[in-house]
Order: sequence, then structure tokens, then C-alpha cells
Amino acid sequence: MAVFNRDSADEVSRGARAVVVRAEVHGVERRDSEARLEEAKGLALAIGIDVRAAQAFRVRDRKPATLFGGGQVDQIATLARMEEAELVIVDNALSPVQQSNLEKATEAKVIDRTGLILEIFGERAATNEGRLQVELAHLDYQAGRLVRSWTHLERQRGGFGFLGGPGETQIEADRRMIRDRMAKIRRELDQVTRTRSLHRARRQRAPWPVIALVGYTNAGKSTLFNRMTGAHVMAEDLLFATLDPTMRQIALPGLDKAILSDTVGFVSDLPTQLIAAFRATLEEVLSADLIIHVRDIAHPDSEAQRDDVIDVLSELGVAGEGALEAREEGDEAPPIIEAWNKLDLLDEDAAGQVREMASRRDDVVILSALTGEGVDDLQRTISGRLTAGAQVHQLQVRLSDGAALAWLHEHGEVIDSTAGDGEMIIDVRLSESALARFRKRATI
Repeated sequence: MAVFNRDSADEVSRGARAVVVRAEVHGVERRDSEARLEEAKGLALAIGIDVRAAQAFRVRDRKPATLFGGGQVDQIATLARMEEAELVIVDNALSPVQQSNLEKATEAKVIDRTGLILEIFGERAATNEGRLQVELAHLDYQAGRLVRSWTHLERQRGGFGFLGGPGETQIEADRRMIRDRMAKIRRELDQVTRTRSLHRARRQRAPWPVIALVGYTNAGKSTLFNRMTGAHVMAEDLLFATLDPTMRQIALPGLDKAILSDTVGFVSDLPTQLIAAFRATLEEVLSADLIIHVRDIAHPDSEAQRDDVIDVLSELGVAGEGALEAREEGDEAPPIIEAWNKLDLLDEDAAGQVREMASRRDDVVILSALTGEGVDDLQRTISGRLTAGAQVHQLQVRLSDGAALAWLHEHGEVIDSTAGDGEMIIDVRLSESALARFRKRATI
């Protein structure tokens, strides 16, 4: 079992000199090259890495041994030596063989995009559930690799040791330890999932709709969350500032109460291990009454970021072909509103173009979460969506079911009520989604 050397790992991770490189595979890229490199540098900055240089390389096809071509590997090695880099960050997914060969060629530590994102999540997860989810994702990623610096489960520093730490391999013992630990974490997360499901069922019986904020990392979700709730959730110009979901009660026009949920940001090429590990958390989105997709409309890659978010939502069953399979019978996918954020960063001409595009759609609100401009419009739009299609329904409720009576008064407009023999007949104006929730509540 390897002994973790805290000083060695911290020396490499915090303030480590690094170069960022990326293979742009011919014919498959949908992202702007410069924007993608800037994002990779931002990911490194999120854990305090000192990025000295960044360069993209055109690759006709992926080389099994190194991903890059032979001449390009030489260029990367030269770049690393020139910048005195201890670390080479490859903004692509690497196989274990590719990672090992690049380390030999560059004489530096090499991590790929997946390893970097997992390292960030390892440092940022604040709750026990978040830490378990990230650890499971890390172990799944690490299990298929030669464990050259396995830093064991007893380490106290955040992160997961991709960036440093000495170690004896003990490959088979390490892999067995990984499998055992993964099994234990899965059992613990199963319990968390059951608890979360009970909480979700309890909220569905409650009178208040749930609104989920989703979006690309650093799109401004937490800033908007704080603006709408008066909370003080961490909101910085930093990738993955929020990992653990946060919920707060808010008031909306025409609705006494609603629950607003801030969720982890998405990112392009989000590691499959993380999507799987965070599924229990992200399924909060699936059970929401309304989804607010917060977009950084000032970002040069805003459209591609939107596509990346939709891809993840599709995997969760919220959008796309997977939606029907993931939802329970009779459930409907929650409607989605796009909040085009960071209007304050646009110049007058760009802002005019954005307003013109938004005027042609009824599912878009333009705003600046930082200044507050447009947030009132968003709140009115949310209320309109949540109460859309409200009609008067006549329902029978047992007089002894005070919770159901309170539900209807809180969630709808009670027009008339008549007490009978142990029952009350109520005429109440409810939206279709509220009526469906009420009926589902009665069957739980």
C-alpha cells in the first residue's frame, strides 16, 4: 500500500508549471479552437495550476500509441522543456498507453481532460454524497490504468492524486482495493439514492413547484440563484464553482412559494464516469416542474455549450430520445426556458442582435444575473409557465385530509367548496402539471 507524501503532491498540484495541448481531430470538431483552449486553461486554473503555454495540434486521425503524430509529440516535448513544465495537460481523453508514452516522451507528468476534471471535482465536493460520487468516478477511471502513483483512500488533501505523489505500484493489490472500495461506495450511494427518492416523493406531495437551474459551467447559474433567493452560494468566475446541489424557497408573481435548485455545471466531454456518479443528483432535474437553462450568451462558443448541455440532459432522459425511457409512465418531461445571461458583457451592437434573436422565440429571456437586469422578466415567465393552461377542476377530498386541502389552497385558486358526508367537493383552478402532481400525490 503506497504511502502518500502530502508535500510532494501539493508541490506539484498547486502552482505547478504546465502546458496545455489539444488534438483537434479532422472533421469531428464542433468547438472553436481558441475557446476550447481557453476553457482547458480555465480548468487548470480552477485548481491553481500555472499554465505557461497552450497549443492545439491538427490531427488527421488519432494515433493509438500517443494520440498525436510523432512530429507533434516532439513539439510538445520541446514546448514542455522550454516552459520548464512539470505537467502536460492533454485536453482530450487518453488511453493508459497513450498517457504512459507521452510521459516518457515529454519527461513530465501527463493528465488528460478526464483526469483534470475529476481532480477539480475531488477538491470541490463539499457534502458526503458529493465526495462519494466523485470518489466513485475517480476509482472507475483509475481502475483501468496502471496505478503508478496510487495515493490510497486515506489521503486528507482534496483531489485524487493524478497530479503527484510517489508510489509503489502493487498493481493487483491496488486494483483489488479499488474494486472493494467501489463496491462499498455503491452500497452507500444506493442508500443515499433511496433517501433522495423519499425526499423527492415528499416534495412532490408538497404544494410547491420545483425549478431547476442547469447550464454550462461558469454560465452564471449560482449568481442567478443568489439574485433570485438572496442566498450566498459560492459564485465566482471559476469553472465548477458549484458542485453540490442547493435548494432554496422563493416567491414568484402569482405563486406564494416555489423551490429553486442550483445544480452542478455541465462541460463538453464530461467524463462518463461523472455522469454516472452524479446521476442521483442530476435526476433532481428530471423531477423538476420547470428547467431554466442558463446560457452565457456573451461566450464565443455559446451555441456549442448549449448543445453540450442538451447532450447531458438527453443522457439523463430530460430531453431527446432517452426522455421517454427515463421517465415514469404518465410523467411528462419538464418544459425548458433558456435564460440568456451576461447581457452586461455585450456591447450595444451585440446586445441588439441578441435581443432580435430572442424576440423570435417564446422560450427565451435575456438578463444579467450580475446587475439584475431582466431577472423580473424571468420570474414572470417562470410564473406564466407554471400556471399555464390552468382550468377549473372539481375534486373530492376527504375532510380528514388536511394536507390535501392545504395543497390545493397553496397550489391553485380555490373558487368554491362544499362540505358533504366526510368529504369536501372543491372547485379549484389548477394547471395541468399541478393537477397531475395532485393526483400522483394521492396515489403515493
